[in-house]
Amino acid sequence: MTDAPTVTPLDGHRPLEIPPGVEEVDLERKFVQLLFRASLLGSKLTEQRQAARAEQRELLGVLVDVDDALAALGLDRELVAMGRGEGIEATRRRLLGRLAKAKVRPMRLEGMTADPDLAEIVGVEARPGVAPETVVRTVLTGFFWEDEVLRRAQVVVAAPESEQDPEPEAEAAVTAGTVADPEPEAETAGAPSAGMTSAEVEEALQGAESEKPEGAGEAEAVVSVRAQPKAAPPRARRKAAVSGKRAKRKK
Repeated sequence: MTDAPTVTPLDGHRPLEIPPGVEEVDLERKFVQLLFRASLLGSKLTEQRQAARAEQRELLGVLVDVDDALAALGLDRELVAMGRGEGIEATRRRLLGRLAKAKVRPMRLEGMTADPDLAEIVGVEARPGVAPETVVRTVLTGFFWEDEVLRRAQVVVAAPESEQDPEPEAEAAVTAGTVADPEPEAETAGAPSAGMTSAEVEEALQGAESEKPEGAGEAEAVVSVRAQPKAAPPRARRKAAVSGKRAKRKK
């Protein structure tokens, strides 16, 4: 009984020929060279992707500008009167659909606080009850492209609320409260007061008549005496009494 022949993987195939000089190759050095070439290829592919994205971004920007032009044409009264408005609007909807497939979408900023990274403020409007820096109107629509801004918007925001002037009634009340009291009139010697008796009043009047200038009437002296609102001090009363007595003695 004979042993079965041993089967090897190379049975039926020609053995690989080893190129001459392989034994002398530095495998480590060759491996480093391969890694360096792979790195160069990766950098080149990255640059190509960035260039392609930049070209795509530029093309999308041009399409957005075309959308602005179509929107302006849609507002032309002459074209609308000629029946071109519907065709322009249909073209614009088709363009926006293509932009949406490219992940381009318009910004909706009304009612939001203006973000300088998303919008440029080109004007302000007074809007009572609206917080300052809130977008109230869009002048130029902005667009997103995926997660980045394709074009910033141009918006009008609410103006800060100015300080209101005081009401006229309140201002008049404040003014009336700050008016200075009129200065009291100078007291005249011999002026009667409310606490004087009739005899003292008569003496004071006689003293005034004796001291008044020539040509002045009795009525003028009485009016000048009665025009004094405040009572004369005690010293003025004594002086008036002395003047009256002197006038009697002269008579």
